[in-house]
Amino acid sequence: VYHEIVHNRHVVERFQRQGVVFVESVEEVPPGGTVVFSAHGVSPAVRARGKERGLVMIDATCPLVTKVHMEAIRYARQGYHILLVGHDGHDEVVGTVGEAPDAITIVESPEDVDRLPFTASDKLAYLTQTTLSVDDANAIIGAIRRKYPHVKEPPTEDICYATTNRQAAVREFAGLADLVLVVGSKNSSNSVRLTEIAENSGTPARLLDDKSELDHGWFQGVQ
Repeated sequence: VYHEIVHNRHVVERFQRQGVVFVESVEEVPPGGTVVFSAHGVSPAVRARGKERGLVMIDATCPLVTKVHMEAIRYARQGYHILLVGHDGHDEVVGTVGEAPDAITIVESPEDVDRLPFTASDKLAYLTQTTLSVDDANAIIGAIRRKYPHVKEPPTEDICYATTNRQAAVREFAGLADLVLVVGSKNSSNSVRLTEIAENSGTPARLLDDKSELDHGWFQGVQ
């Protein structure tokens, strides 16, 4: 499997127990072997290298990520420069940028928007990583719209509906709790965002993979 199939330690370890090997490069896969692409998607360059090695390629890309890839391809072909709202270096962002590397600029904050060299008359569009904090994404998108009022928007929101629903749930109940526990892996963008949302609501939050990481000290003063 090229990269972690999903950023969840228990899922990855279950795959490993079944004999799956995770690799960081398709060159690590024996010629003629089988490779599964993770849910985060890959660039055309990775697919091309897999084809050169005669690999059987199984695409496990999340359909919502594929949607963003297709939008990137379409906007680039139409002559737009794409502002990709996301985390530089994240597997999903790397794959999306690979679809149109000369037509995409990654934007991670409103401050990044302020530094963009484009003018209001330039042909611009924006897309977003699917696992962003809705609040953070809206702040960046708002900055883009203010600076570039004619920016082209995706036809539907890019952020995953499951991500959006979970973030809304945490935002709703965090204020009712003394402590929020998020069960997820530390390299999961989704899990990290849920923890941040709780903390931004004023409630302490802890991110843990399972009960083995529970610390009874967390519950001092917690009702």
